[in-house]
Amino acid sequence: MRVARFKTKTGVVKYGIVSKDHLRVIIATPFEGMIIGTSEAYGFDEVTLLAPCEPSKIVAVGLNYKEHVKELGMELPDTPLLFMKPQSSVIGHGQEIIYPRQSNRVDYEAELGVVISQKATNIPEDKAHRYILGYTCVNDVTARDIQKIDGQFTRSKSFDTFCPFGPWIETELKPDNLKIECLVNGELKQSASTSDLIHSVTKLVSFISQHMTLEPGDLIATGTPKGIGELKPGDEVVVRIDGIGELKNTVRK
Repeated sequence: MRVARFKTKTGVVKYGIVSKDHLRVIIATPFEGMIIGTSEAYGFDEVTLLAPCEPSKIVAVGLNYKEHVKELGMELPDTPLLFMKPQSSVIGHGQEIIYPRQSNRVDYEAELGVVISQKATNIPEDKAHRYILGYTCVNDVTARDIQKIDGQFTRSKSFDTFCPFGPWIETELKPDNLKIECLVNGELKQSASTSDLIHSVTKLVSFISQHMTLEPGDLIATGTPKGIGELKPGDEVVVRIDGIGELKNTVRK
């Protein structure tokens, strides 16, 4: 099942189940029990897709694909390398990534996103799947020149619009062997499989929950594969993951 969050032409924000040609409004939110559809429906041309949830925090993982670590000439990390992106960085499918005046080098990073379904604290790995609502596409946009200056990630990854994710949440998916790609202006830049992840989705959920409480709607960005590269104003960037779909955004100054 695919669950989207959208805004109607009257400005009302709703959650809905994605069908081929329409969105069927659900009772409550996907974090409040069973996802049950109503008779209220909208065509895609009647709504604007938003980021599919409102995370209290975005927990991102660095250096989590084997080939990406090799690409950088680094050692495989023994434990997940965590950093945070703020709520203010979130945008949805079709919205614009703003190229900040403070940077001269902005990069794409295609990632699998994990959306948390319920409060999670100190969760064992074998129970982590119970706390996952579903999966989405993420672009961990990064001001690479600032990252190199700072030697850490906060400033370079926190600009407004630097966390596009969507277009929806896929609730019925096995995350362990998914094709993940990034295209810029139609040219394939990244292509890998989540089977190359160093730390699995369930390990990440468990590990993060040992260090902070995860809340319903929180987003985990699980790391990017090899092939990261530059975005420029005017570019169209697409993150595509099998079983989920495509997250598409354009870049402007």
